[in-house]
Amino acid sequence: MGYMAEALGCRGMRVVTVPHTLRKDKGRYGAVIFELYGPQQTHWLNYLRTIYAMNDGGPWVFGQSGEPFPFEKLERYQARKVRDRFTFDMLEEYLHHLGLSPFQEDFYLPQGAPAWLVEKTGNFVPAQTEYTLAQAREDF
Repeated sequence: MGYMAEALGCRGMRVVTVPHTLRKDKGRYGAVIFELYGPQQTHWLNYLRTIYAMNDGGPWVFGQSGEPFPFEKLERYQARKVRDRFTFDMLEEYLHHLGLSPFQEDFYLPQGAPAWLVEKTGNFVPAQTEYTLAQAREDF
């Protein structure tokens, strides 16, 4: 995303929300992540703002970098429970302030809007394994 934002001269965003469903080695680790990239080079991947609360196989961690937006609930970043410092509801509210509603189906193709199809051709790096959708659903 950082490279695309720089190459296209625009801002880019990565939004992740995964419910924490891990129980006795089954399920998924949870995460709520907001990353905003800019067209200008920064010290790391053109990040302008990052906020996350996530479990990456250990205890929950929280982090943030960059200049906070005026609408952010900064006091929540001090919550006792790390996973409560940045929640799905907060992410959804922040995106709404930015004019985005990616959790609503009509956000992706509003009436009369053009559509873009992005297709991967060729292989990933040799060390990566590719799975069909059916295989991924079966494994998870």
